[in-house]
Amino acid sequence: MMNTPAMTVSLPNRTATPQPESIGALLKQWRSRRRLSQLDLALDVGVSPRHLSFVETGRSRPSPELLTSLATRLEVPLRERNRLLLAAGYAPRYAERKLDAQAMEQVRGALERLITAHDPYPGVVLDRQWNVLLANRAAQGLTALLPPSLQGPPLNVIRAGLHPEGFARVTVNFDDWGGHLIDVLQREASKTADPDLVALEQEVNGYPNVRAMRERRDASWEPVPRLLVPFICELPGVGRLSLFTTRTFFGSPLDVTLEELCIELFYPADVSSEALLRQMARAD
Repeated sequence: MMNTPAMTVSLPNRTATPQPESIGALLKQWRSRRRLSQLDLALDVGVSPRHLSFVETGRSRPSPELLTSLATRLEVPLRERNRLLLAAGYAPRYAERKLDAQAMEQVRGALERLITAHDPYPGVVLDRQWNVLLANRAAQGLTALLPPSLQGPPLNVIRAGLHPEGFARVTVNFDDWGGHLIDVLQREASKTADPDLVALEQEVNGYPNVRAMRERRDASWEPVPRLLVPFICELPGVGRLSLFTTRTFFGSPLDVTLEELCIELFYPADVSSEALLRQMARAD
């Protein structure tokens, strides 16, 4: 059987992000987001609290080296580091190449080989907003079950998993899996301050099934010792499928696109799911 090439989807233009008034305001936002005092941050990067205070109030212009130290300590993503540099009057340091650019040929080839070799288990490559950039044959087979309105482009994993007409309608353990997706989305929105993720978080929290799920979790949540949260779904005419997932990121990225890429691979959580995935592959 021939391998199906990895699916590629185009992405819409990013939501325009308003520029902050000053570098000081931006740094203060990130420091507050990380819950650090001026004193703690100043000590961590080796500057005086007075100098950091002057930077935040606009009385002093930070050097590129100081900005780099501050951004590293505050765990500022590369995309936002460029914004810091621009706000301070410096040129951006980190390129943002498209995945289909010639300079990304080796990276893209490695990603395609990785998820193609993962068949018959689903595998996808995601961007920071959880949009699918590449998908192997098994993943394409699952996403074909979605209504056209949720298939994109771009196909968003969070939206597809939580929307009442998406995978939520066949998810057996929606309170667990849906709660996991919500938790992941909240963490990423808080960590990156990405306006698209914040908007997505607001959107999915407005779904009636998500609101009901959150009410049930708030009322009866108890810590349960277990290895992981599986995705358990009942596929019409196919059977029950139980999967767990792993996520992999590039270890030392200096490109905005590379830093934001995530490889998500699904594995069967039990023997029957293993057999079902192989059965589905043979049917394809």
